[in-house]
Amino acid sequence: MKKLIALSIVTLALAGYNTRADDGQALFEKNCAKCHGADGKGETKMGKKLNIKDLTDSKVQDSFTDEKAFKAIKEGVKDGDKTLMKAAEDVSDDQIKSLVSFVRKFKK
Repeated sequence: MKKLIALSIVTLALAGYNTRADDGQALFEKNCAKCHGADGKGETKMGKKLNIKDLTDSKVQDSFTDEKAFKAIKEGVKDGDKTLMKAAEDVSDDQIKSLVSFVRKFKK
């Protein structure tokens, strides 16, 4: 019985992890892909206009920490008075963390 309970707990934990990972992908597709592109390369009309960096480039990925990515998503990115990226709305901190994890998968 104890093994069954332990197995159930592990299964539920893994299911929760997979849901968070899926959340990251879904959030990216819904909120980020318009500019960053589905592949993270930024080769979209808006991405080119904003000179978005290629998230598949290992040098680009190495240029920021998870904490900086989290902050950029949560607070947005500005250049003076110009907003380059809006802050995430109606997104929890856990969802932002899953989004950062998803973005890290673009690195080649």
